[in-house]
Amino acid sequence: MIGAHTARALVDLGHEVVVTAHRRTEVPSFLADRVSVEPLDVTDRDAFLTLGERHAISDIVHLAGTIPGQDPVRYFRTDTTGLLNALEAARTWGVRRFAVASSIGVYIGRTETRWHEELALPAAELPHLIVAFKKAVEPLTTHSLQGSGVQPVVLRIGSIWGPLMDPESPFNPIPPYISAALRGEEPQPLYADDGGDSCYAPDAGRAIALLMTAETLRHDTYNVSRGRPFTNRELADAVRTITPDLRLEVLPGRQGGPGDNPYLDTTRLTHDTGFTPAFDIATAVADYVAWRADNPR
Repeated sequence: MIGAHTARALVDLGHEVVVTAHRRTEVPSFLADRVSVEPLDVTDRDAFLTLGERHAISDIVHLAGTIPGQDPVRYFRTDTTGLLNALEAARTWGVRRFAVASSIGVYIGRTETRWHEELALPAAELPHLIVAFKKAVEPLTTHSLQGSGVQPVVLRIGSIWGPLMDPESPFNPIPPYISAALRGEEPQPLYADDGGDSCYAPDAGRAIALLMTAETLRHDTYNVSRGRPFTNRELADAVRTITPDLRLEVLPGRQGGPGDNPYLDTTRLTHDTGFTPAFDIATAVADYVAWRADNPR
């Protein structure tokens, strides 16, 4: 999902984009006839390096990843192999920048609600194998590229949602909530003041594209998100404008009691690229509902 929106943003900025795809090589409608598509299993080192013989690659955005199964070692081996192959390709081809997906989850354990890149990452129990891997991605990337002339760009990506996301995804509550409303069902009530950091996918893709195309970057690590938390009250209000006849109940307060929702501070991103989000929660919901009218996800 994030890769497709990043590719669209790069094309919109006038760049030629090669998209790699594993198993399925069809692209969403907004990329049709706009990008080159290369079938690739990123764990295949030789196939990965061969791409450089067919394309003049100037920069790499590595967003590939798998969903863990029952075997954590297999998951870590697969995704680490893909990352190392991408890093070797970056060094071999002498690209300018190599961006890699980290996660908002690396901040888990910090007690602040404004998470910025200069915070020390705590040793904390992590809720998911994906977050554990993303936390390891950061030093693997920066140390692998030391002395190579390739600039690492660690993308601490917030909770992203929007077109192409699984409508019933367990990783973000917004698509399932909207999907229920689109079916004419009353979604499970949410606590009005709960919410957090959530960014619409086209905004996230544009932020990454701006980081890849900026003339200079002053840092190696950037938060990528909307830069302010949303609340479930805002979400319910936005969905009500789309489905006014549907009763949407919200529960008072926060499920865990009084407090604030943490979010990613995007000051560094804005300063170095000029990025500002184009969507608030209301315009994002409207855009997503329009997309879903013609697309299953």
